[in-house]
Parts: sequence; C-alpha cells; structure tokens
Amino acid sequence: MKTNASFVEAARLAMDSLRSSKLRSFLTLLGIILATTTLIAVMSIINGMNMYIAENVSNMGADGFRIVRMAFIGDWDPKKFLEFQKKNPQLKVDEFEFLKSKATLVKEFGLAASRSTKVSHGGETEESVSVMGGTANYAVINNYQVDSGRFFTEVDERHHLPAAFIGSDIRQRMFPNVDPIGKTINIEGRPFEVIGTAKPKGSVFGQSQDLFVIIPIETYFKMYGARNGMAYIAVARDQTVLNQAQDEVRMLLRAYRHLKPKQDDTFAIISSDSLVNAWQQLTGAIAATAVAVVSVFMVVGGVVIMNIMLAVVTERTREIGIRKSVGARRQDILNQFLVESSMLAGTGGLIGVLIAWGVAVLVRTVTPVPMRLPLASVVIGVGLSAAVGLFFGIYPARQAAKLDPIEALRAES
Repeated sequence: MKTNASFVEAARLAMDSLRSSKLRSFLTLLGIILATTTLIAVMSIINGMNMYIAENVSNMGADGFRIVRMAFIGDWDPKKFLEFQKKNPQLKVDEFEFLKSKATLVKEFGLAASRSTKVSHGGETEESVSVMGGTANYAVINNYQVDSGRFFTEVDERHHLPAAFIGSDIRQRMFPNVDPIGKTINIEGRPFEVIGTAKPKGSVFGQSQDLFVIIPIETYFKMYGARNGMAYIAVARDQTVLNQAQDEVRMLLRAYRHLKPKQDDTFAIISSDSLVNAWQQLTGAIAATAVAVVSVFMVVGGVVIMNIMLAVVTERTREIGIRKSVGARRQDILNQFLVESSMLAGTGGLIGVLIAWGVAVLVRTVTPVPMRLPLASVVIGVGLSAAVGLFFGIYPARQAAKLDPIEALRAES
C-alpha cells in the first residue's frame, strides 16, 4: 500500500514538474518526439502497403500462380536478365496444351498475353490502354467480375471473334450515358464489339486497374502473333495443394523441354505468396533502416533527458534535503526522479504518436499511399519512449537519492 502511495506521489510531483516548465520539457522531448513519429509513420506505411499488396496488387488469389518466360522477384540483376534472355525460350501454345492435358492438381489453366495500345470510340481516344488476350476462363482465374453483359466463351475464342470485355474506366469515358453492350470500339483501328463490362477494381498506388480491354486469346494472336509476352495462368485445386500444383507443372514443363536434373529451369513460376513475400522482404529492409535511425534519435533524446534531470536534481537539492529530513527514504527520492524521467519521455512518445497519426490521416487523404496505424506501433512507441526515459533517468535519480540531507539543506534555494 505504501509503495502504491509513494508511486502516486512521485507521479503527481512529476506532472507538477512537467507543467511548471513546459518549454524546457518540450525541448527536452524533441528527440523522443522525432524518434516516435518516425517509427510509427514508417510502421504505418509498411503496414498499410503490406495489407494493400496482399489484398489488391495480385489478381492471382491465394490459390493461383503463373508460368512466365522469366521473372525478377526481389533484386534486379541486369547480368541475370541477359542470361535469361539467352537461355529461356518463349512460351509456346503446344507447351500449354501439353500442360493442360497432363496437370492433375490444377483446377483452371489458361493462356494470357497483354500489351499497351490505343483504343477509340467515336471522337474519344484513350492512349496506353491495357489490351489483354485470354482464354475463356481468364475472368475466373484473374477474378474479374461481370457488371453487365457477359465474358466471351470458348466458341468466341475458337472462331477468333472480335469480342471485347471492357473495364469500368473505358465504359465511363467512352459510353458515359449509354449501354455499351453491342456497341463498337476500335483497337488500333480494328473494330471490336463490346459484349460485357467489368465491375470496378479501383487503383493501386494511383494507377487504375480498370483501364483495360480483354479479347479472346486467338483473336489476340491473330492481331499480334503468338510468339511474345505469353504466360500460362493457373488455379490450384485447393490452396493447400498450391505448392504441389506448382511442383507438378514445373516437373511437366521440364520434362517437355528435356531439361536434365542438374539444369536450371528455363522458365519462372510466380504466385501471390512469392510476390507478397518479396514485398515483405523489401519492407523489412526499410523497417530495419528506420529502426537504426530511430535508435540514434532515442539515444540522443535519452542523453538530453539525463542532462536535464541532472540539472533538476541540482535545482531541487534543498527540496530533497527537506524531504529526507521529514522522513523520506532514499527509495522514495529514487522513485520520484525515475517516475519523472519516464513520464517525461512517455509524454514525448505520446506526442509523437499523435503527430504520426495526423501525418497518416493527411497522407491517406491527399495521396494514393495507403497508411494504417497498427495498435502495436502505438504501444511500442510509447513503451520504448518510457523505457528510454527510465534507463537514462537512473543515474540522475541515484545521484538525488545519495544526497546527504544536512548538505542538501545547506544548498541555496
């Protein structure tokens, strides 16, 4: 009970000290405030982007994967790029047919290709539209939902029909007040009939995901050829067999290409997990750098707090003597200054949290950068600040506790 009363008294005295010297307290806390703001702002950006990447960037879903000619996940290496250019052949339709007929752990298997080009209707022209060619299951594999009309079928694909499934941006800009179904758009001057529209997907870091046109893969090959930019897209039978499905496809394609056991793959397989993991590795490196910077701020802030607390001990020497003369123990004096230094730093941490929260709201409102303030970062920020104050307050508190009451009473007030 006595310990609790002593702590409450120490906290009250600490708050009185903070209120009586507001400017000095603020300047003392500047390092802690900067450190906490930096820490929480970086954690908010990383947390927001991690969640955004996991939810929106990849259309493959938790059980989807792709086979591409080459892929770089992580560090870009121009040497490896040139090496892959030489040894990795273009994917081919006959390989796709072989994999489709032999793979047993794959629920959906399709072809995809894309390019950026010009699309027009009437007097409206859109540059840099993503024109994608796909098999009839393209929408299912890539999670495109039909808003109106329909997606094309295998019959449309086999007959090389000029059918187009358009994104919501194309619909809004070229058909703002009319139903686009049955209307004609031109892709590089070639007419295509709109058979369906997609539900909006939104944007990723300010880049729209709805400025696209999807056409049957055979029609795409007829226009642009079947040699470049092709990918195989697949969905495993279940998320639990995703890795096994990838291994099966890898084994089949290696066998089809007659690769020896010690030879490297001449293709690449990517999935949502691999993209998210690569992103998290990158953000992990950013977080480590931020922690290093924050540590420097925290140490500087801690040293400032220690110096200020030593000055406070000198200012209150007579007060300490009076308290000791009326029965205050060394532990009571020690507790008072430890609580004061930790509350001082903890207040700085709390101010840093509020500033970081304001920054997060502002950035999220005026920019496409997603920021989410995780509760753990708030706890870490305030807790770490208080711990720094406690650690750097030990020496001044011990100096205060060791003062001789007689000598202290002789000090000038």
